[in-house]
Amino acid sequence: MASRAPATHSIAVESTPYAIVEVCRQILPKLESSNFSKEDIFATHLALEEAFINAIKHGNKMAPDKEVKIDYSVTSDKVEISMTDQGEGFNPEAVPDPRLGENLYKNEGRGLLLMQSYMDVVEFNERGNSVRIVRYKEKPFLAETQKQAQA
Repeated sequence: MASRAPATHSIAVESTPYAIVEVCRQILPKLESSNFSKEDIFATHLALEEAFINAIKHGNKMAPDKEVKIDYSVTSDKVEISMTDQGEGFNPEAVPDPRLGENLYKNEGRGLLLMQSYMDVVEFNERGNSVRIVRYKEKPFLAETQKQAQA
């Protein structure tokens, strides 16, 4: 009997902006073939690009000799992507909310806000050089909230 465990794929790409093209070329078609909606594919694409830009710009400091490692799996119900750079890391809690006060006119924090807005899970490792993003096809927490509202 075949295993139903999701296949996890790993790729390492150079720390250059253009490298995201190949990453998207590998991951996004798997979402299409797993019948994810256009909204899910758009959200994943946006968050993937934001995470990658943060990894090469802030993590690897645009050093082309460094790499970004990406582990991903696409199942019938979710896409899960982990991205790790070779940088020192950061504290995501220290990133100012770009929607508030004087931060409205600053560029920092917008990519993180987009990732949090479009993905169901955004988690960083303790060091802050690896992010895990997840998008569910069905939103389990919304379904539970709807059940509670109907009770």
